Amino acid sequence: MVTGNILIIDDEEKLRGLLARIIGLEGYRVFEAGNGKAGLRLLEKENIQLVISDVKLPDINGIELTTQIKKLYPLAEVVVLTAYGTITDGVTAIKNGAFDYLVKGDDNDKIIPLVNRAMEKARLQQRVYQLEKQVNQKYNFQNIIGHAPAFQQAIALAQKVSQTDTTVLLLGETGTGKEVFAQAIHNEGARKHKPFVAVNCSAFSRELLESELFGHQAGAFTGAVKNKTGLFEEAHEGTIFLDEIGEMSLDLQAKLLRVLETGIFTKVGDSKPTQVNVRVIAATNRNLAQESESGQFRLDLFYRLSVFQITLPPLRERKKDLDLLAQYYLTHFVQKSNKKVTGMSKDFRDALHQHPWKGNIRELKNVMERAVILADALELGIDELPFEIRYPSASQQPTSFDLAAVEKQHIQKVLHHTKGNKTEAARLLHIGLTTLYRKIQEYQLE
Repeated sequence: MVTGNILIIDDEEKLRGLLARIIGLEGYRVFEAGNGKAGLRLLEKENIQLVISDVKLPDINGIELTTQIKKLYPLAEVVVLTAYGTITDGVTAIKNGAFDYLVKGDDNDKIIPLVNRAMEKARLQQRVYQLEKQVNQKYNFQNIIGHAPAFQQAIALAQKVSQTDTTVLLLGETGTGKEVFAQAIHNEGARKHKPFVAVNCSAFSRELLESELFGHQAGAFTGAVKNKTGLFEEAHEGTIFLDEIGEMSLDLQAKLLRVLETGIFTKVGDSKPTQVNVRVIAATNRNLAQESESGQFRLDLFYRLSVFQITLPPLRERKKDLDLLAQYYLTHFVQKSNKKVTGMSKDFRDALHQHPWKGNIRELKNVMERAVILADALELGIDELPFEIRYPSASQQPTSFDLAAVEKQHIQKVLHHTKGNKTEAARLLHIGLTTLYRKIQEYQLE
């Protein structure tokens, strides 16, 4: 079984052929080239994981070739072949990106373990690349669902700003998809191959948030037993997403403002500054303009953050997108649960459209996941929806003083659960079957 593709570049045909046979016996598919130019042509045509190249080639130096290969095919590993007297060339090649060097004449006990290690690293890099690619495909503008004009306008703005390094402020209610937009802006920009780090500013106390963002030195406070790298450092050359920025304390806002203006901060308990190059995307569901005017948020930080504002409309203003989003989540959760649900009933869809969706897309996602879990039929029915969505109007939701109405709706709920099986319903209600029939007649439930 072929376990990977290896390219050997060497102008010594006999040595090249011997290496090819040795490596081929280990199950690898081996390609051969007599010079650098032929090797680069093979790399262009074949999916090569490992290149083994002589340092002395007729048309190019192996060290220079290593640099070209790592630039053009960063996922491929390179091992250079050196003569006994030119081991320093191998060391130089490693500095230029080679995995390791191999001295000509080494026995198989050294060759095969080195090849296996290099291939293992190449395969790992390929897997990481594929995972990153999947994430990037998931969080891009093409995969953001919605045709409502206000939503399309938000996407258009985000696409434009993604090509810059400008600070972005995302505004909108909780659950409107601000983090998805932030990730898409990052993934479609020049920093897409660098880290994307997200932090919810409301999830930490003032002291903990400062430590999370900027890091600390050992002994800076009680419990700081070792040095900690902050999220700004982890996001170096990438993007940091500051969600719920409006929850940040005023004194911490001053430190953030300095980072935005200079790229410099000081870790908690440290005396020397740290320099970073980070793009900042912030988000909030609060009105920062009003809070800045009233002194609850720094006005200078607000102006610095809001260089480019994008407002995401709530779901209630995107009702035309509701069916599209519901179908997307239905398909998603059906695939995850292996259920055989194929659609939604008219009553189910109508109930979705009557609901105000105060939790926006996040609430819809949770409702659809719950409905798929509960579903027993091919179609999602109204019984799979939460009580407050099935009975939205005040007239249908009894007050706590209306005991008969509460009893009626509870019996109706249990009958829905048992799919009309009255014996089972009576058992769950802890009443006799005769009593249940009398209640059904009294409340006209049939």
